[in-house]
Amino acid sequence: MTNGWRPASYAQSRIWLDEQIRFDPDKPQVAINNMPFLYRLHSQHTLSTTQLHRALQLILTKHQSLRTSIIFDDETNKLIQRIIDINDHTRKLFTFIESTFETDEQLHTIMYDEKYNSQLFHLDQGLVFRCHILYCKQISSNNLLCDKNRIIFNFHHALFDFPSMKIFLHDLNEAYITNQPHIKHNRDLHYLDYVLIEQQMSMTSASMFWLDPLLDCNLDRSLSLPYD
Repeated sequence: MTNGWRPASYAQSRIWLDEQIRFDPDKPQVAINNMPFLYRLHSQHTLSTTQLHRALQLILTKHQSLRTSIIFDDETNKLIQRIIDINDHTRKLFTFIESTFETDEQLHTIMYDEKYNSQLFHLDQGLVFRCHILYCKQISSNNLLCDKNRIIFNFHHALFDFPSMKIFLHDLNEAYITNQPHIKHNRDLHYLDYVLIEQQMSMTSASMFWLDPLLDCNLDRSLSLPYD
């Protein structure tokens, strides 16, 4: 494909299609693929929000999936994706916001919104990651978080999964401490590499595997399915 666009993976296509089916334009939309993670600091520990913001920028430099846009191409009738250039300063790469809470009920309301608000992410723009800083009662004047405050890291599931969180936290800790991006090697594989391999993979072995257990299922038989 031209202009840096590549096919979306089968998993991304499934997630995207699921959203198209579930989202009714005539009804309020409820997100089904937001992945918020809520954290708090250990007692007596502090965290610089300025340094955290810088570390997150370094994370996006390394992890291309966190700045990848996904759109449906009408010409090819396929779902495609493109990595947003980290040096493209005309585009917003991720969301970093700050707000306050006073009660557990307010905190629960904020977390509920992070989970179900369908307006937080925009796949077509590559906005698939956000960091929400929550200060207890008032925003800090010195940009330091304490154990009373909270941090929400939120991802869109089309570009992130639960096992990836361990990698994200490890790299975030390293970026925060060193203020340097993690060294990448030329042999490192990215998600786009996997997608290309997946698209080119032969399904012959998989077909042979399923033909055996489904041998007596009359796969060529026409079924009478209900319709409306």
